[in-house]
Amino acid sequence: MPDDALFDAPGAAPDGGGSLSHARHGAAPLAVRMRPRTLDELVGQGQLRAEGSPLRRLIEGDQSMSLLLWGPPGTGKTTIASIVSQQTSRRFVEVSAVSAGVKEVRAAIDAARSDLVRTGEETVLFVDEVHRFSKAQQDALLPGVENRWVTLVAATTENPFFSVISPLLSRSLLLRLESLTDDDVADVIEQALVDERGLAGAVALDDDARDHLVRLAGGDARRALTYLEASAGAASSKGLDTIDLATTETAVDQAAVRYDRQGDQHYDVTSAFIKSIRGSDADAALHYLARMVEAGEDPRFIARRLVILASEDIGLADPTALTTAVAAAQAVQLIGMPEARLNLAQAVIALAVAPKSNAVIMAIDAAQGDVRAGKIGSVPPHLRDAHYAGAKDLGHGSTYTYSHDEPFGIAEQQYAPDVVADARYYRPTALGAESAVKERWERIRRIVRGR
Repeated sequence: MPDDALFDAPGAAPDGGGSLSHARHGAAPLAVRMRPRTLDELVGQGQLRAEGSPLRRLIEGDQSMSLLLWGPPGTGKTTIASIVSQQTSRRFVEVSAVSAGVKEVRAAIDAARSDLVRTGEETVLFVDEVHRFSKAQQDALLPGVENRWVTLVAATTENPFFSVISPLLSRSLLLRLESLTDDDVADVIEQALVDERGLAGAVALDDDARDHLVRLAGGDARRALTYLEASAGAASSKGLDTIDLATTETAVDQAAVRYDRQGDQHYDVTSAFIKSIRGSDADAALHYLARMVEAGEDPRFIARRLVILASEDIGLADPTALTTAVAAAQAVQLIGMPEARLNLAQAVIALAVAPKSNAVIMAIDAAQGDVRAGKIGSVPPHLRDAHYAGAKDLGHGSTYTYSHDEPFGIAEQQYAPDVVADARYYRPTALGAESAVKERWERIRRIVRGR
């Protein structure tokens, strides 16, 4: 729908402002009305809007080039496709990977080729959620891309190196979109409040309500505008000219979580989260996880903390802990929120109930402490590199014992420099799987040191 048609919709205010008529039945959703029309209106994605960037060259140079847009929901993928179409005067055709098959894809490309031959008009073919297309469906896009019958703009929230076929990937310019920052989302909200296409100054928004909307959005501009529209409607029904926190909580049916991602609450909740897992209280850990998720905390931050904890607080007491944490981090990257909350929850429970050991961090801390204290001796001659000419004349490697030739694959031999030859860094506990490691390590240590 053209922008001017929005103001002619049933119930629209003749003067374009002073009421909430744009949000009434019959008008397009606020998120649609506020969609940026030019690259300069796009919020966030500074790397894509910069002068000389591939996207700006494509739009301003009116080049024919296919794009693959990869990023979280609400970061502007559909908007970029629309901007490419509008600013380059191309016809815009959208195909949803959820409902379209090979037949629909080929029909869209055939129509685009026909228009190109008949009128010279080019077509932007936007394929949303291209990762949902099968290989055959993605193959159907190739002729249109190769022959430039269409300017393909394909969007995906999943890693395209896993979900998009190589021929299509190699023929497209891959652009990575980042989640919007809180400031970006706040800018989107502020613009919608005053813009004639939006709420046109009909209502104000207090600071607490704005912060709540920003937190709920989680970097998703579309979600922020949807919640703002619902809140504005609720305020209007109450006869209010300002959207307050209580109205916002009622409108979106979600209580505000007191959590400042840049302040003390962020650090306090994170600290309690880690200490609850370390203390093996899965219920408390899940509570703090829920608080972080509901407040819009970056799930990648949560995943990174779990990966660190897996080695710092569990280590070899459960060798699968690190694998679990890394898998959760990869799932967050691959799937994104809100579904990745399940992967985070599984990892949190697994790490909380796992046996605990801090032997790994104690070991590396002790080793680094000796190094910082200057205990850095020469590498024993038999361990030095003996592969270059003259090395054996220097005695390098001449008395080295090959471990695999010895019983149990372990040789009695000095490995550490003299200054730390008797150092004990790794002190395994008798907890969990590390009890077996402890028993084995003590036997190995006695053999290696000839005791």
